[in-house]
Amino acid sequence: MFFREELKCIQSQSDQFLHDMGFSADSTEIIVQTGGYIVLGLLAYLFYRLTVIAVKAIVVPIINRSKNRLDDLLIKNKFFKKLSFLVPALWIYYMVRNPFFTFTETSDFFRGLITVFFYFIAALVIDSVLSTINDYYNRYSFAKEHPIAGPIQVIKIITYLLALLGVIGYLLEKDLSTLLFGLGTISAVLMLIFKDPILGFAGGLQLTFNKMVRIGDWITMNKYGADGTVIEINLTTVKVQNFDKTIITIPTYGMVTDSFQNWRGMEESGGRRIKRSILIDMDTVKFCTPEMLERFKKIQIIADYVNKREVEIAAYNEKLGIDHSIKVNGRRQTNLGVFQAYLKAYLNNRPDINTDMTFIVRQLQPTEKGIPVEIYVFTNVTEWVAYEEIQVSIFDHILAAIPEFELRVFQYPSSFSGIRIPPVEG
Repeated sequence: MFFREELKCIQSQSDQFLHDMGFSADSTEIIVQTGGYIVLGLLAYLFYRLTVIAVKAIVVPIINRSKNRLDDLLIKNKFFKKLSFLVPALWIYYMVRNPFFTFTETSDFFRGLITVFFYFIAALVIDSVLSTINDYYNRYSFAKEHPIAGPIQVIKIITYLLALLGVIGYLLEKDLSTLLFGLGTISAVLMLIFKDPILGFAGGLQLTFNKMVRIGDWITMNKYGADGTVIEINLTTVKVQNFDKTIITIPTYGMVTDSFQNWRGMEESGGRRIKRSILIDMDTVKFCTPEMLERFKKIQIIADYVNKREVEIAAYNEKLGIDHSIKVNGRRQTNLGVFQAYLKAYLNNRPDINTDMTFIVRQLQPTEKGIPVEIYVFTNVTEWVAYEEIQVSIFDHILAAIPEFELRVFQYPSSFSGIRIPPVEG
């Protein structure tokens, strides 16, 4: 036994000293034993601190010089710090068995307390190892598509549950199998207590195996105010960082039971959709006059179009002997039609528009606000800021170009349009 002779000598000297001071035998024993337990606790704390210092002075520098990433993650998840708790625990556990400590019931109490402590130290160490495994796994690219945070958390819960059952079994002097068998009678209560983790685990499995969402995806879920990037998927929640840097927490099973929009397909396609309309005042739509056509021919990107259409229309009208004195006879170009051809040519010539994807410039159903001319195209970038800048550039140009075709954009009358403010009489 550790320090048997030394402790026996200390005990004898302490007893003699206190006896000489006039303490009774019972008082002497109480004082010596109490002092022994206090010194034992102080030494345990000292050994813990020395262990931590030794880890920082010896182990950490060695790990920092190592090229292996795994040991760095062990430090990050405090594996060695949690393992250091074993040193004071083992010290107390074995020292209270020394004959120096004559209070058997007190020593047994401390041994029992340390045994309970061992269970939780084991759970903490396993927790640290599991966190390290998860962090190491997340270093690989495929971890985004197949995260293991959910299963890791399930294992952690089982670990802590087994540690708790071990403690209960130790205190009640029951083996673990008996306790596990008895859990069947309280399964309904456990289902209620662990409802969210169970639902979250089931939802997480569906999200993972169906590839519904993965870390790094941009999702929109209006019910929870989420519109941003998925930064974490765990057992019970999915964390989304919105574009304003706020963090939204969504229940994992909520993403299975409710609908959400995943923009991954758009990002993987290499293009992002522009779908926006401009309302044209119907009163400005008219047939093109020869003067208008001559002016349009000077617009370089549609000069060939105007010439080609004019030849086609002239051949058609001549074939049918159309009377040109009435404008609605035969076929004629309109300023709105030429404007749509201009939009197609303008967008087709822009290097930031993906012409390999859907490319449409069309008219929609006329409304009381005018004729909607819709642009339905895709940019060749998906990044949000660049996408918005492209949209601004396109529609700034279009709005400035519309008057060149003798068209006007519909808008509600301005308070400054033709309204004369009468002078104030003095």
